[in-house]
Amino acid sequence: MISLEVTSVYEAFAATAQQYPARPVLNIMPATAEVYSIEAGEISYGTALSKIDALAASFTQAGYGAGMRVALLLENRPVFFITWLALNKIGASVVPVNPDLRLAELEYLIGHSEPALVIAIDARHAELKTAAQTAGIELAVVSPSGNLPKPRDNAVVARDQSGEDREAAILYTSGTTGNPKGCVLANAYFLLAGRWYAEVGGIATLEHSGERMITPLPIFHMNAMAYSFMAMITVGGCLTTLDRFHPRSWWADVKDAKATCLHYLGVMPTMLMGFDASAADSDHSVRFGFGAGVDPKLQVAFEQRFGFPLVEAWAMTETGAGAVIAASTEDRLVAQASIGKPDASIECKLVDDDGKDASQGELLVRRSGDNPRYGFFSEYYKDADATSEAWAGNWFHTGDIVRKDKRGNYFFVDRKKNVIRRSGENISAVEVESILMRHPDVLAAAVAAVPDKMRGDEVFACLKVDDPGAEKATAITAWCLEQMAYYKAPGYIAFVDELPLTATQKIQRAALKDLVVGLLDSPHTVTTTHLKKRQSSR
Repeated sequence: MISLEVTSVYEAFAATAQQYPARPVLNIMPATAEVYSIEAGEISYGTALSKIDALAASFTQAGYGAGMRVALLLENRPVFFITWLALNKIGASVVPVNPDLRLAELEYLIGHSEPALVIAIDARHAELKTAAQTAGIELAVVSPSGNLPKPRDNAVVARDQSGEDREAAILYTSGTTGNPKGCVLANAYFLLAGRWYAEVGGIATLEHSGERMITPLPIFHMNAMAYSFMAMITVGGCLTTLDRFHPRSWWADVKDAKATCLHYLGVMPTMLMGFDASAADSDHSVRFGFGAGVDPKLQVAFEQRFGFPLVEAWAMTETGAGAVIAASTEDRLVAQASIGKPDASIECKLVDDDGKDASQGELLVRRSGDNPRYGFFSEYYKDADATSEAWAGNWFHTGDIVRKDKRGNYFFVDRKKNVIRRSGENISAVEVESILMRHPDVLAAAVAAVPDKMRGDEVFACLKVDDPGAEKATAITAWCLEQMAYYKAPGYIAFVDELPLTATQKIQRAALKDLVVGLLDSPHTVTTTHLKKRQSSR
């Protein structure tokens, strides 16, 4: 276990590398290596530390240091972790960039986070340079193996903090009132995530003798970056990161990676259960899976067929491990959509719309003890009002509706916030609406979620245009795919004469929700889901 005296992600890694230099820390599967044109195989802690130290020295020599940020668009390549740790060593932080983001989104992210440099795969350089120029940020865009230019002028932008309070990353999460919010995450955030996972116990017990975890989840999100990677560092384990989830080869990858545990999203068990049963289903070394959103109707059959339990958990980018709930005990209420019971490290309460205690209501959380925000995000960057609102009354307001039974078990019910949840991605309806309104043919736009059997939600757009028709719907969707991540683009478009609005011309969300349900099966609604495909960066 990493000492509590460690105050940075780099120090935690270095301590483990000194203890287990020959152990593997990262494993690259042959198929992933082929996709990324990199070398397959394992990277030991000792080798990784040497690479990290050398890169940190190069950053220092080029003029980078504390208070600066470097944006990283590197997909699920292992160089992401090497670069992050090198920057962490010198006091700089990273801005992980989702490679599915497109021009309008990249412009906002760069302009808002103000990085000193962008390190990205070659295929995205031109787009990133255009986004930076449009945002008014003069910076260089380089490859991970390229020479480091000096940082841009006035590149120190992070708060002057020391120790574990120092900024380690900014992760962007979908807002409910417009553009994504930048969650500033300190070193303490990542250190606690690793320690929490190493100590959660029960079904999800991690061993210190060489644990091996596999995840297909994006490492530019909180789950893989904070939980998967930090957990392996904390116990001296090895992480296999795939380029993405490949259902047909999943179990072969799990077996070949010698995985002892895995991470999942709810869509994965659903897809895997769609294949015919075979002997390979249980031919692996996995002791447990850790994730969220499994279909309760499938959970028992999945666990019996594949031979290991699924630990359902709840957390947010903002909460980190400062407040996480996990159904990791033997009495975890399988197939009942339970997220478990909060442990003694956190305080929880449910409140109704009037702020009164309730058995079902919005979940409010905070850390137990004298530091209720420990392990949480530090702030929403450049948005003190939103930070204060989220922490009203010294409780973090999650925006999630949760139910509690008489035995203290918690069950996720719905989202209070106006967020669409598609295949594990949070999508702000307001953000999609604001981009749609940039299209020259769109006079008015309103976006809502509709149910999707495979993905949970799909994006439904009600648009007011002149000369509506199927061709226009297709053209608008194609335009959207150039401006925003593919998963945010409308999967359905209905042209309407008027939108449901309040007296102050705001969208009536409840009325919109009812409207799109009725329009979903209308012959006049144009289905555009077939156009929504992940764009290759290569």
